[in-house]
Amino acid sequence: MRAAAALLAAVLALGAALPRPGLLPHGPARGDARLRPGDDESSPGLLLRRALRLYGRAARRLYVGTNGVISSQDFPRETQYVDDDFPTDFPVIAPFLADLDTSGDRGNIYYRQDDSRDVLEQALGYIQAGFPRSAATFVPTNAFIATWEEVGAYQELSQDTEPSTKLNTFQAVIAYNHEDTYSIFLYPEGGLQFLGTRPKESYNVQLELPARVGFSWGDSDDPKRDGLFHSLASSERALRGLERESNTGIPGVWVFHVGSTEHVEPGGGQGAAPAVPQSPPEPPNPGTASYPHRASSHTAMAQRPSHGGPVLLGFVPARRDTQEPRGDGGTGQSFSANPSSYSSGQHGVGVEEDVHFNPDVFTYSAASRETCAQHHGQCSPHAFCTDYAAGFCCHCRASFYGNGRQCLPEGAVHRLNGKVSGSLRVGRASVRFQDMDLHAYIVGSDGRAYTAISGVPQPAARALLPLLPLGGLFAWLFALEEPGSENGFSITGAEFTQNLEVVFYPGGETVQVTQTAEGLGPDNYLSLRTHIQGEVPFLPENVTVHITPYEELYSYSSSAVTSSGHREYVVAAGTANQTLSYRLRQNITVAGCPHARPPARQRLSVARAFALFDSHEHVLRYALAARIGPAPGNHIDQAFLFHFPQHVPADDAENPGASPCHDGSHACEAPARCQPGVGTEYTCECPAGYRGDGRGCRDVDECSEGLSQCGPFSVCLNEPGSYRCECRGGYQPAGDGQACVPLAPPSDPCEAGRHRCAPGDRARCLSRGDGHATCECLPGYTGDGIHCSDVDECAESPCHPAAICYNTPGSFSCRCRPGYAGDGFQCTYAAEGNPQRLTPCQHERMYPREVPPLGDGHVPQCDEQGRYRPLQCHSSSGHCWCVDAAGQEIAGTRTAPGTTPPRCGSPAESIQQLTPCEHARMYPREVPPGPSPVGDGHVPQCDEQGRYRPLQCHSSSGHCWCVDAAGQEIAGTRTAPGTTPPRCGSPEPTERPPSMCERWRQSLLEHYGGSPRGDQYVPQCEPSGDFAPLQCHGDSGYCWCVEQSGREIPGTRSEPGTTPPCLPSVAPPSVRPEPRPDVSPPASGTFLLYAQGQQIGYLPLNGTRLHKEAAKTLLSLHGSIVVGIDYDCRDRMIYWTDVAGRSISRAGLEPGSEPETIISSAGLISPEGLAVDHLRRAVFWTDSGLDRIERARLDGSERRVLFDSDLVNPRAIAVDPVRGNLYWTDWNREAPKIETSTVNGANRRVLVHTDIGLPNGLTFDPFSKLLCWADAGTKHLECTFPDGTGRRVIQSNLNYPFSIVSYANHFYHTDWRRDGVIAVNKETGSFTDEYLPEQRSHLYGITAVYPYCPGARK
Repeated sequence: MRAAAALLAAVLALGAALPRPGLLPHGPARGDARLRPGDDESSPGLLLRRALRLYGRAARRLYVGTNGVISSQDFPRETQYVDDDFPTDFPVIAPFLADLDTSGDRGNIYYRQDDSRDVLEQALGYIQAGFPRSAATFVPTNAFIATWEEVGAYQELSQDTEPSTKLNTFQAVIAYNHEDTYSIFLYPEGGLQFLGTRPKESYNVQLELPARVGFSWGDSDDPKRDGLFHSLASSERALRGLERESNTGIPGVWVFHVGSTEHVEPGGGQGAAPAVPQSPPEPPNPGTASYPHRASSHTAMAQRPSHGGPVLLGFVPARRDTQEPRGDGGTGQSFSANPSSYSSGQHGVGVEEDVHFNPDVFTYSAASRETCAQHHGQCSPHAFCTDYAAGFCCHCRASFYGNGRQCLPEGAVHRLNGKVSGSLRVGRASVRFQDMDLHAYIVGSDGRAYTAISGVPQPAARALLPLLPLGGLFAWLFALEEPGSENGFSITGAEFTQNLEVVFYPGGETVQVTQTAEGLGPDNYLSLRTHIQGEVPFLPENVTVHITPYEELYSYSSSAVTSSGHREYVVAAGTANQTLSYRLRQNITVAGCPHARPPARQRLSVARAFALFDSHEHVLRYALAARIGPAPGNHIDQAFLFHFPQHVPADDAENPGASPCHDGSHACEAPARCQPGVGTEYTCECPAGYRGDGRGCRDVDECSEGLSQCGPFSVCLNEPGSYRCECRGGYQPAGDGQACVPLAPPSDPCEAGRHRCAPGDRARCLSRGDGHATCECLPGYTGDGIHCSDVDECAESPCHPAAICYNTPGSFSCRCRPGYAGDGFQCTYAAEGNPQRLTPCQHERMYPREVPPLGDGHVPQCDEQGRYRPLQCHSSSGHCWCVDAAGQEIAGTRTAPGTTPPRCGSPAESIQQLTPCEHARMYPREVPPGPSPVGDGHVPQCDEQGRYRPLQCHSSSGHCWCVDAAGQEIAGTRTAPGTTPPRCGSPEPTERPPSMCERWRQSLLEHYGGSPRGDQYVPQCEPSGDFAPLQCHGDSGYCWCVEQSGREIPGTRSEPGTTPPCLPSVAPPSVRPEPRPDVSPPASGTFLLYAQGQQIGYLPLNGTRLHKEAAKTLLSLHGSIVVGIDYDCRDRMIYWTDVAGRSISRAGLEPGSEPETIISSAGLISPEGLAVDHLRRAVFWTDSGLDRIERARLDGSERRVLFDSDLVNPRAIAVDPVRGNLYWTDWNREAPKIETSTVNGANRRVLVHTDIGLPNGLTFDPFSKLLCWADAGTKHLECTFPDGTGRRVIQSNLNYPFSIVSYANHFYHTDWRRDGVIAVNKETGSFTDEYLPEQRSHLYGITAVYPYCPGARK
């Protein structure tokens, strides 16, 4: 006590951090057990000497795990919890939950239970520092201590890597008595050298998941319910503060109240005197029960006693005197420099303080005995209170029965209400149920108990028929009492916890049942919660279960009632019967009167027992009639012993006949079972599924030893003590729960005509392969596929200005006006049958522009030769002016309406007609009316003769290309900005303009980037420019005949291997040919693509909601780990990075497309982020292994490094194709940042470098023009303008985001804690939806696939 007090006083005087001696004593010298070294180890369940109350429930055993956790249940595999956020699926006390590893002598993990005085005193000092008022009367009787000493993080070692030298030390203490429990986390100075661990599935991706510190109840599947967990720290910032901050005033010491309530209460909220400022609370996670840590001053004050008992002194940094009034009217002085004294109000151990304080002297307060005068309020109104030498007890009055704290009238009818939840495996089926109703009806006069549980789903309800102990608890509670005996309610009252384990034979299925009574409600209704978990045998339909009468022995101690037994039951189906059995063990934890003596053993006799399932009402029913009496060999009146223990003879005060199996003093190690023998003898037996002598049991691998009963088409998976069979892909469990049968192929609704699509001439039905179909309108129609209306293509003016457009259902046609010749898409003036080119004046007169060079919609006047008349007058405004030979107004000649027009001279004889190049240069068009040598705002370059120069370059974009004599681009000659322009020869003059076939071919070649794939259609043209009569689709082998217009002739399409005979046609052109649907698939809705290890998943959007039911795997890539992913909207191709194969690949969205590697492993180490520029036909990526940012053409050519300096861990990358900017994040822990440059690598600069932590995800929103990122360090989702201004936080409470994409008014990001896709509203920042794939593993990159290119018109 003195040493502990001096240590803590010294710690506070320094005000720094907890030194190593501040940990509670631990190690082999203190009798600690050592957890075996390894990566995912757990201790056997340590049976506690006294049950503790944890989260309002009783716990009898505790387990310690490698990964920084303590639980009252055995641990699942670490993959089920170590990388996930709270809540966990099982109860957890987590001082540092992370992927830890003690292999290779990297640290030790010690644990023990202790009731020694020095340990309890040091623990109590910490507790009362955090809870100076509410824990003033708390006296711990037991402690459980777990210490992680110099443990390391899990690390994948190779020949080139050395084990990390960063090791952590921390400790968790659970101090408790029969009423309450506190937990203490201790972090010594320098104890936390690493704050997170790298997930095992991260492969080459460099990231760490921060540890989690806190508590989780583990009793619910709903993460949004309040009270499921309490998180102290889950970010690096909060974890860094664990050593130097506190909620007790002692740096590195954190105390929590975890016992008597169902909410964790952190210390520091009752006026504790911390020596350092406390940690600010983390932003609350959804579902987090968060509590504020109140900061208080550095001044520490002694706590005054409230009833004149022992003085309770708080932790103080130095000696401090206090004056206290004495009973004689004088004043005595007391002081303390130690945290060692504590008081339990009117009982317990205390330290008498006076001016001559001697810390080595302990005295026990004489006022420690609890009396009825003080605590009679704890008794029932129908009970009386009795004082004993060591305390008091409550006893029910005559005509009532119970434990004195709760009493019920004898012989009355009682009702019980409750809820049943659980998770069961029945055969091969898994069944989960939550809050099913339970009702029980008790007839106390003859010991009958009727139980009904409604709503349990099949096949679980039928399989629970043999589990009579579900209703057997009520038979014991309210059994008819024989003379000298007491039923269960007389011992437990209405507050207890029953833990039941049942093992079925011959299959070895095991199920655990926990039933917790929560007191009496109105009208004396007993409230009960039941949780069922485990495995039960499958029972087919139409069977009945018969249970024979039985007897059961119950053994009693001051805090628990135990029983075990073997039951048989008969399963009957018609005339066939089968006798089966199960073994049960149950432990009922009670908080009875500690000064009374319960009966040693009693026998429960069940004369009648029934179990049935009502399939019409979906109700499971049990009925039992029971009585309880003395066990054979009991000679003492148990009722006399209970009420008058002070008169028990000394020889009979103990019960030497109690079996160690019943009182928990046996030495059997889990999972061995203790089997009672004669007297105190017992044996240890390994359960089914294990081998050994009972002292050490090892799991039997039924799968590898051929002992499983898995049938054909199934896979055997070994589990501790058992195994399970899973059906292979394409198979499902049969009705018997054992065999696997093939999945019935879903019918095709398109073939069967079971669809709602519009008629076939307007829409097509597309089967999804899962029994459902989608509808899409055919080209030329618009709608949702169910309702399709014709598109008026003529509204878009697709024809030549000298042509008339005719809209037809699903298509259109163009015809040149009278006097013009051509196909409607290109028309020329015909004079006496000889086509001639229009003069500029004639062209302007026939096709007036909204904003012509003459202004305001003026239609020019031409002379007989087609030249501009020198005098031009506006027909509507009345203005007049003079023009030159080019039609340009001569400055200073304009006259006002109503005045004399100017006198204009005749054009000079030397003026000649403009060439096409000169005309296009003088009058550039922003959107030409049809195929034209100019487009996209390009102003052509002409030579001295007015002809097109062979080399043309765009003045703003930087692209260059070659043209022919007509100014038409020559396919395949276009070069990217910044590259060497093509070498172009002198074009040969030609009088023939390009034909429709040639223009269409040229347009498609440009669309395909100059080099079409073998599965893409390109029309074949004759030398004359006409369509070749025979057209074939790439290398597919399909061919057909066409008309002169290029339209397919119905009935001529042939299969691969044969060629149809095609003859030239002279039919006049009327309708422009439609692009083939398999070349340019019709637009579909927007959907998300996400990377999940070896596959790319498809998640469609319904508006902005996640259409989770239609999610599926789009692409399986065995042996790959896909990280970065993006989409090319022009070619409808997916691009991705593969850190396992060290490559970059792509694949088309068309059915049957095969993946193609565009950049192989040469020169790649860890390619992660990836972005596609659909305008420049380029791909950009980051490589965190090489610390580079590179770019290449979409086919992998022209690869070059943009940046290879000032990069540490480049991760995400995004591109703004319209503005030509590139953005990326650097996941550098020392100096994280977001940078930008042009797509060519110019103007590199840091955009964001403050208030960021681990910027994993990055996206550029082409609609709002915002750059946004998801930060796994700060937990923020933030946005800024491209220049770094206007930064704002959208959401400040993310879990662990990896990648993010923007669409409409939502963000979608992948999350490594939830292993799913999370949707966040852009405006409100709220979480609106989430999708968790059935296959649980980490998700990496995510992208959105639009039905059009962003920024372009649909």
